[in-house]
Amino acid sequence: MAPSNPSSSPRIAITIPCYQEEKTIGQVVTDFKAQLPDAAIYVFDNNCTDRTAEFARAAGATVIREKKQGKGYVVATLFEVVDADIIVMIDGDGTYDATAVHRLLAPVLAGDADMVVAARLEQYTDKSFRKFHVAGNQMVCGIINKIFGANISDIFSGYRAFTRECAQAIPITSRGFDVETELTVQSLYRGMVIKEIEAPYGERPAGSFSKLRTLPDGMRVLLRLFLLLRAYKPLSLFGTLFIVLFLVAVGTGIMPFTELVLHRYVASRASAIVSIASGMLAFMSLSLGLVLSSVNQRFLELERVVVKRFKR
Repeated sequence: MAPSNPSSSPRIAITIPCYQEEKTIGQVVTDFKAQLPDAAIYVFDNNCTDRTAEFARAAGATVIREKKQGKGYVVATLFEVVDADIIVMIDGDGTYDATAVHRLLAPVLAGDADMVVAARLEQYTDKSFRKFHVAGNQMVCGIINKIFGANISDIFSGYRAFTRECAQAIPITSRGFDVETELTVQSLYRGMVIKEIEAPYGERPAGSFSKLRTLPDGMRVLLRLFLLLRAYKPLSLFGTLFIVLFLVAVGTGIMPFTELVLHRYVASRASAIVSIASGMLAFMSLSLGLVLSSVNQRFLELERVVVKRFKR
């Protein structure tokens, strides 16, 4: 989708979710003001107790407070309150390269993408990521790419550009750092075009600390992914479960079936029970996937009709 104001220069907003980023926020705002002098810059203060808001204002940003704790709440709010043709979202930790914003915006300005993501997995230092973060990123990307037929390489990037239509179409339900997963899945579900650019990703400066917790946030991302797939790709999820359960039913049922045919007596009763139960659950899963997929399709059609009428 192209920007909604083609007759003049599109209005660009830089939005920066922040929690305790007093060490870096001033420089981040200054860097983006240098790259995009005409862009509006908004810093979202997510209950910071340090001087993040003070330094952001001093650097020339508009500060908006989000009292509900969590990046998901911040993203939902910025999509609601920021009025711009293109929204750029970036973390306030100083790890992203402001000069890459021009390449980030290019596909959106050309009308070739609804969302552009700055992928970080090609240009980073040894201290940019915590242990297991790259592997976890690649695992989640692999699942999503397989199910949606996409080619995403960095699903957790916090450096993104959105068209106004894209931002308005995504209902954010995440609370925390799993919001990037939701942004990607929601966009793919609605058939939006996502493109990636490569951008350098640096390490945090001295005195700055990451709010990510590897295990809790990793589990939250996996749970969010499961819930999103259940809601938006139910046939893929329950179809996979059907295949697994059906194979279990066949595998555990070979011995009891052989005994029944040869001896007309089943000695492996436990295997027979597991096989029957797995078979029943398999077909229940398939039925559930088909029903939910049909309902899901109807809701998607209804959403598109409503959106078309709203635009008139």
